[in-house]
Amino acid sequence: MSISHAPPNSPEPDISPTSPERTTSALKAADSGPRPDLRLEPLLPASSRRTRIPRWIRRTIGPLILLAVWQLLSSTGVLTADVLASPGRIAQVGGDLIADGSLPSAMATSLQRVAGGLLLGTLIGTGLALVSGLFRIGEDLVDASVQMLRTVPFVGLIPLFIIWFGIGEAPKVAVITLGVTFPLYLNVYAGIRGVDSQLIEAGESLGLSRWGLVRHVVLPGALPGALTGLRYSLGIAWLALVFAEQINADAGIGFLMVQARDFLRTDVIVVCLIVYAFLGLLADFVVRSLERLLLQWRPTFTGR
Repeated sequence: MSISHAPPNSPEPDISPTSPERTTSALKAADSGPRPDLRLEPLLPASSRRTRIPRWIRRTIGPLILLAVWQLLSSTGVLTADVLASPGRIAQVGGDLIADGSLPSAMATSLQRVAGGLLLGTLIGTGLALVSGLFRIGEDLVDASVQMLRTVPFVGLIPLFIIWFGIGEAPKVAVITLGVTFPLYLNVYAGIRGVDSQLIEAGESLGLSRWGLVRHVVLPGALPGALTGLRYSLGIAWLALVFAEQINADAGIGFLMVQARDFLRTDVIVVCLIVYAFLGLLADFVVRSLERLLLQWRPTFTGR
């Protein structure tokens, strides 16, 4: 016979996993132990987390490799000095041109010509695009003529410009103006006609007038195309400047190139080409900065 020391009719303690005693002991153990770190951490895109090297450094790797290959070919004699001078020689010649003031003076003259042609071309191209894009009668009167004229190479009009404007600054600015006008016209016109018609209907339902639609819907919608056209027009402007400064120029970067050609100075020619490229890159940087400033409302894909 077995003897039990438990009190009669006393319930046995519940030691199941869901019992109150077990739950209470588990909570006490959790409170007494180390608490996890609950600080919030910012989430970054996968492309940002993978970036280890700053972008400006990565963008300079390509030009540096090109310079290294160029210097190697010059040092080994593959590229002789009369064909293409070495980067060190070109840097020395560029320093000499800056020291005697000829290069800064030429850059100032060329910048004035580009600025004048770009201003006139922007006004003409944008004005024609607004007339043709906003009004059907404007499209009927303007677009066909512009499409016909833009197929004519502007370089081929240089003899006419010399006859019409002489050999001073006017034909040079006219060539740049013509080169700028048509790319800007095409992009602004396409931007206006590319605005979603549902946005126009939404503006009309909100009671916007015709000018209100143009100001608040059409022009903001056409702005990305206009800035793209401006970037393209800047590249054409520097290309047109090269041809324009061959018209009896007595100053400017093109004038330095003509003199260097007469004396077979390839180093001076390369310096002038580098200046052209640098000024074009600087102008493109300004327009891209304007895009980031004016188009903050438009989320775009930036690559992975």
